[in-house]
Amino acid sequence: MPNDTPSKLSVNPLKGVSRLGRWLMSGLSGANPFTSGAPSPKARPGESPGIESIAGLDEPPDPEAVRVYWCDYTADRIEWHQGTVDEFHASKRPEWSTARWVNVDGLHPYAVNQLRKKYKFHTLTAEDILRTSQRPKMELYENHLFTVVRMMRLEGEVLKQEQVSMLLYERTVITFQEIPGDVWGPIRERLKRAGGRLRSLDTSYLFYALLDAVVDHFYPILETYGLRLEQLEEVVLDDPGPSVQRDIHGVKRELSVLRRVMWPLREVANELQRSETTLIDAEVRTFLRDVYDHALQIMEIVEMHREQAASLNDLYMSAVGNRMNEIMKVLTIMASFFIPITFVAGVYGMNFDYIPELSWRYSYAVFWGACISISGGLAFYFWRRGWIGRK
Repeated sequence: MPNDTPSKLSVNPLKGVSRLGRWLMSGLSGANPFTSGAPSPKARPGESPGIESIAGLDEPPDPEAVRVYWCDYTADRIEWHQGTVDEFHASKRPEWSTARWVNVDGLHPYAVNQLRKKYKFHTLTAEDILRTSQRPKMELYENHLFTVVRMMRLEGEVLKQEQVSMLLYERTVITFQEIPGDVWGPIRERLKRAGGRLRSLDTSYLFYALLDAVVDHFYPILETYGLRLEQLEEVVLDDPGPSVQRDIHGVKRELSVLRRVMWPLREVANELQRSETTLIDAEVRTFLRDVYDHALQIMEIVEMHREQAASLNDLYMSAVGNRMNEIMKVLTIMASFFIPITFVAGVYGMNFDYIPELSWRYSYAVFWGACISISGGLAFYFWRRGWIGRK
């Protein structure tokens, strides 16, 4: 089985994710900086559309590079299997199976093409599965529904994202992932328990549950960003150094990426609940409305965090300005003490032959007395005005 995301995430909230910022700069296109596999094939201008133009359709991948996990179940029976693409292609679906979930870990032209032949989905759908720069979308075909979403999850201190392609048939759900590991551990646990909705309703409910898990997993991610912003606020108030401003801008960039991912995903949820396809049961549409509501809430949280990050940047600039004002205040007061003393010393340091006070016996003591009196008077005046000695 694929590795599941742990239920509790241990994250250092003050560590930014620079690769996510680079993904933003790339405009959600090209190679995915979070995946460990080979980059997705890029389409050349004027190239023929469809999977047929992609190299490697007849070359089977390494057995460990692409793994297929499939599950057949009814209300009272369930079986789990795993194997290579060829093993799955050669397998026969049990007659008792009323629903099947096929999950493919790893993308390869040969694997996608084999499944295309088995399930007869469109060649453009197969191309979109392989080209992992797609924005979240929903496309309705004659015999299946195709959806692209972006799964984002925290693993330790690293934020990972990948394109997940989902196909809904009358009795089958197929999901394609770029790399092993996902947020669907709770879904598998629910499938193991007989008597629940997942086992009793049709595959459209499984499709909803998988989509709902992807959307809901934004909540712990945003909670982590909220914690980061709170800690950055404390740092800004205590010690607003240059590194703090870099952290603030890093958070703003990452929140912009989350917004760009979540905005079309919200539209996907809205289109799914409003579509008139018979592939989605009427009862499931009610649950899809809940997914849409969650997407709206997430968008509101993202916008709130973005405003908070912008306010933090303003607070940082104000804190730096206040700090500079305090420094200039101290320097000005120090200069104010020495300006009159420097004037007196300058007058009596001139090389004139006749300065009456130079011949006095106590002129040196008088000079220091005058300096101390001037400094003391200035200090008292500054204190009365509240410029020094008062908070």
